[in-house]
Amino acid sequence: MRRIRSTTLTAGALALAGVAATCVALAPAASASAQACTVTTLTTGAYESQGTIATKASSGCGDLNLTYSYNAGSRTYDEYAGRYKKSSGWVTGSKRYVLAYDGSHSVNDSTYWLVTGLSAGTQFSVASLYDGGDTVRITH
Repeated sequence: MRRIRSTTLTAGALALAGVAATCVALAPAASASAQACTVTTLTTGAYESQGTIATKASSGCGDLNLTYSYNAGSRTYDEYAGRYKKSSGWVTGSKRYVLAYDGSHSVNDSTYWLVTGLSAGTQFSVASLYDGGDTVRITH
């Protein structure tokens, strides 16, 4: 009789330990992408020009991600392009102008990745297709 109780208690303890380990394994992880990025609010320049100039952070994000936009004019949208400074001067990212309506945009939506693979320490800005003076938030 003692042998059965010992086996039952051991099996029960192992089952409980297995459930606890499963709960720990299934616990949600903190979002590394949100913590590893820097967020900068800028005012846009007009077509093919710079507005507010910022510097790419040395974070885990290699992109300029448009995560918020607000058109200061009468429209509820604009098209935005990431611009960055090279030794030869300012250039517009290869993606060119991206349509964005006023509001927040997901950092995970590649539609709003204005420039990819930008090196830390590079100066950047954002241009508006229709007019400058808009407010944008860049996660980088």
